[in-house]
Amino acid sequence: MTLPQYSLKTNRIAIVLLILLLAVGNVSAQEQALSEAIRLNQIGFYPNAGKIAVIVGTAQGPFQLMTSDLKKVVFTGTLGQPRQNAISGKTTCTADFSTFAKTGTYVIVVPGVGHSYPFAIRPDVHKDVAIGALKGFYYQRVSTDLPAKFAGKWARPAGHPDNHVLIHPSAASVSRPIGTSISSPRGWYDAGDYNKYIVNSGITMGTLLSLYEDFPEYTKSLTVNIPESQNKLPDLLDEALWNLRWMLTMQDPADGGVYHKLTNARFDGMVMPDKAIKERYVVQKGMTATLDFAAVMAQAGRILKAYDREVPGLSDSCVSAAVKAWGWAKANPTLAYNQTDMNTKFDPDVVTGGYEDRDASDEWIWAATELYVTTKDDTYYTTVNLFPDDQTPLPSWPKVRTLAYYTLARSAKNLTPIGKKDLPRVKQHLISMADSLIQGADKQAFQTVMGKSARDFIWGSSAEAANQGIALLQAYRLTDAPNRTQYLHYALANLDYLLGRNAVGYSFLTGFGSKTPMHPHHRPSVADGILDPVPGLLSGGTNANAAKQDKCEGYTTTLADEVYNDKDCSYASNEIAINWNASMVYLATALEALQKDQKATLSQSKTSR
Repeated sequence: MTLPQYSLKTNRIAIVLLILLLAVGNVSAQEQALSEAIRLNQIGFYPNAGKIAVIVGTAQGPFQLMTSDLKKVVFTGTLGQPRQNAISGKTTCTADFSTFAKTGTYVIVVPGVGHSYPFAIRPDVHKDVAIGALKGFYYQRVSTDLPAKFAGKWARPAGHPDNHVLIHPSAASVSRPIGTSISSPRGWYDAGDYNKYIVNSGITMGTLLSLYEDFPEYTKSLTVNIPESQNKLPDLLDEALWNLRWMLTMQDPADGGVYHKLTNARFDGMVMPDKAIKERYVVQKGMTATLDFAAVMAQAGRILKAYDREVPGLSDSCVSAAVKAWGWAKANPTLAYNQTDMNTKFDPDVVTGGYEDRDASDEWIWAATELYVTTKDDTYYTTVNLFPDDQTPLPSWPKVRTLAYYTLARSAKNLTPIGKKDLPRVKQHLISMADSLIQGADKQAFQTVMGKSARDFIWGSSAEAANQGIALLQAYRLTDAPNRTQYLHYALANLDYLLGRNAVGYSFLTGFGSKTPMHPHHRPSVADGILDPVPGLLSGGTNANAAKQDKCEGYTTTLADEVYNDKDCSYASNEIAINWNASMVYLATALEALQKDQKATLSQSKTSR
């Protein structure tokens, strides 16, 4: 990716100081020890993009970029001025080697501190990350064997055929009374548990399908080594279809309503999927589940239209399902899912993930927009207030309004006049959000948008970082302004955050980097007897309140940006979830796609940071 070139020049005085320092201290470069105080993207950097490492502590003076065997110095620079972390009060400084562009594998060496983990400089440096995070969904597949040909050492038997799922009393109807069952196979295990939730599938599918719509040509080139890789659909869509076909089974054909989730009454223990054999239920239909379903089906319907030969009739089925779900929502506008209330009325009690959301206004906006864009029926558009306020909430499972703005922006050329008139306001919302995100980021200790505020460190903060990056990329794509590369720069910096440039020094994607989560709250990774966890899964990451939320022993600090615990009991900081993975897939893949698009980036190469 071509990002702004920087004015940093090799400092001759720094070279002399370094020679003197090594001589006086009688310390050779080869004797420098690995230091976890040096935080950087453990995967690497694009040749023509920004490249920085952050050193935690009071180091000053020169630094070196060396070959990974510590035998050759290829670049020397001077550490930046000290910065204070506004959250922890700790001091950091920066090693900026952005002007160095030669491909290879390197380490950063700071005399008196040590050397970093090795990393690469090369084109396509994050392609394996993008593929690995997408492959993470394959490992979450329900109702199918994962053979070694595709799953490697994480091969496992099928779990949860879900061909005999009971109708919970809360979901009973005339056509589907209590005690009857439905077949509802496939889908993905939602997180570290073995249940399947429509609401969280909503934002997950919306994110993956949006990646395809934004970068169709690049996503068609990604090969993930899944059973469907040889067919004529992109692997991204093949993987999404595994969940889409499950979602379709969750709609009651009698009325169009959608069951909130398919679940055990209680969470399974830490066993493999095929050993988890408790009864499964579909529970109460709900407003947010039905509207999320409608949005996903409408979006999938327009994408799959181009693949009618490969999946005959599926596009039409998706659109029909979306329209029917919309009809149910119109007839039941106040039916929110309330698990506590449900459990007071029906047995058995269900105590798995609630995904409760009392405010469905954003789901209405998202569903209406997707149906409008797909059908070009203005009625959907005029049914909702697209701009209830001046806010542009960062997408998350309970806040999906901004997904509607993303869709309108990418579909600008195909909107009817009523939609086109609002495009300037849509653009203003998205640009303003991006400007707010990057404001002051250059002054932060880690120079990332992520972590500007302690409020960033929520349950699933890794997804917060990835979704910030996605928002910045949307702004980058929306404008031709000379300074638009700043959005690209900070989106890439947030990927750096996720892959190691952060206050705990972890690359949060399992299997990618030198220091990654080894004990995620993920049942197969715990129960399979394999040392390495299932790869390509994004840990939830630092969570300021995790110690209070999961009571797992081992937390060592209360500093908001450092509360992380690499133990499987830490579900508040170290679980995985499909919606978090989807945002990681989008961010890494989009940056790779933009790096490939030389025309889109070279024209901005002279813009300074």
